[in-house]
Amino acid sequence: MKIYVKKLNEKAKLPSAQTEYAAASDLYACLDGPLTVYPGERAKIPTGIAIEYEDKNVAAVICSRSGLSAKHGISLTNGIGLIDPDYRGELLVSVVNLSDRPYTFSDGDRIAQLLLLPIIRGEFEEADELGRTERGEGGFGSTGKA
Repeated sequence: MKIYVKKLNEKAKLPSAQTEYAAASDLYACLDGPLTVYPGERAKIPTGIAIEYEDKNVAAVICSRSGLSAKHGISLTNGIGLIDPDYRGELLVSVVNLSDRPYTFSDGDRIAQLLLLPIIRGEFEEADELGRTERGEGGFGSTGKA
């Protein structure tokens, strides 16, 4: 599937996959200078790009980079970033520093990953009863597994 990328900043980088079978493509920071995110602080990091794709049954999802999370405590503020097929604005990566040390982003750093997923739109209908299962209403650890 072709994804059209509009550079909103001349130095912006197009998303790129790092290996032949990578499931997602890296997104890059498009900054005028270093950006330090202090412990507990949040920041929106611009990518300098906007995207469009033809299939309206696909959603783009911004995911954390596992290396930033595991090594530096940098995660996405909302877990993932959902980009609807009709959004045409700049892709921003909203991060939070969960570590006890400041982390500095530089222009061109790989900051997140962009993943494309199929959309299944449900048709919701009110029901008086739901089918019974062995689990029933049990949740939050009710299966006895950690």
